[in-house]
Amino acid sequence: MAKKMKARKKKPSVADDILASWEEALRWARGEKTGAIVHTVVPSDTDAREARHKLGLSQREFADVIGTGVGTVRKWELGTRRPSGAARTLIEVIKREPKAVQRALKGQKAS
Repeated sequence: MAKKMKARKKKPSVADDILASWEEALRWARGEKTGAIVHTVVPSDTDAREARHKLGLSQREFADVIGTGVGTVRKWELGTRRPSGAARTLIEVIKREPKAVQRALKGQKAS
């Protein structure tokens, strides 16, 4: 008796995957229902980049000054995260009174 071979599913190529993604994006853009997960980035009303530039600091230095991680500062500047609470307040103070903040932080060592 001959053995029956199971038909294997062909694994889609990268090109097939890209084409399928493109077609799904076009359907979504036309307003059709798709299985796409859509992320919307809303720009922050608190401009961390502006505050950082007013102090003349790198992202790493700015993160040290306000007590957060450099990755968090990057995400604020990209608009993928929004500062909350005390960080938002401090950023606003820096934007409005950068010289006062510099005076207040003069001589402070990074922790």
